[in-house]
Amino acid sequence: MNNLESKTINFLLADDHSLIRQGVEFLIEELDFDGEIFHASTLQKVLETIESQQLDIVVIDAIFPDGNSLTIIPQIKALKPEIKILVFSGVDENTQSIKYINAGANGFLTKLSEEDEIKEAILKIHNAGRYISSVTQDLLINSMQNSNTNRLKNLTEREFQIAELYVKGLGNLEIASHLDIKQNTVSTVKKRIFDKLDIENIVELIELMKNNH
Repeated sequence: MNNLESKTINFLLADDHSLIRQGVEFLIEELDFDGEIFHASTLQKVLETIESQQLDIVVIDAIFPDGNSLTIIPQIKALKPEIKILVFSGVDENTQSIKYINAGANGFLTKLSEEDEIKEAILKIHNAGRYISSVTQDLLINSMQNSNTNRLKNLTEREFQIAELYVKGLGNLEIASHLDIKQNTVSTVKKRIFDKLDIENIVELIELMKNNH
């Protein structure tokens, strides 16, 4: 059916609702994985199972009676960095998924997803180590662009002016002449621009300015 590796893949399904765990287990069994499927209904049980069992993939809800899985995802990664984590939750993907990805999750999937998408997510987590839905992908891109825009706002008026001249293709000597300042002043400002924007060359500056200005 699917070109799954022959090695054993062990799952942990973590959700405080047994029906959800059973539904996901059914889908995993349809994918013909060879391995064990463990269950956990609390965050405490999740950590206990991770410490005591050899696991490959954890499918975990966001909210539990004893807390939010955001708090333990970094712990899971610290204990067993090789474990892949798919957050499978009913929380709003548009406002929450980035938080879980940033915490260390390898993927985020809403419980409103169709069965085929759930299977696809599990397979991608297994084969590629990551699953990013189209919704979360757009959120990540927007987040990155907003971050870049915020970095540009850190520039002073003079730094931004010189950055724009670099983008137009002017060199240090031409910029110095254009602004009637010393060439070494331009070089000093250039270094500050690169430091503030966390870039290393003019090509990166041009890309950043064109995408966010």
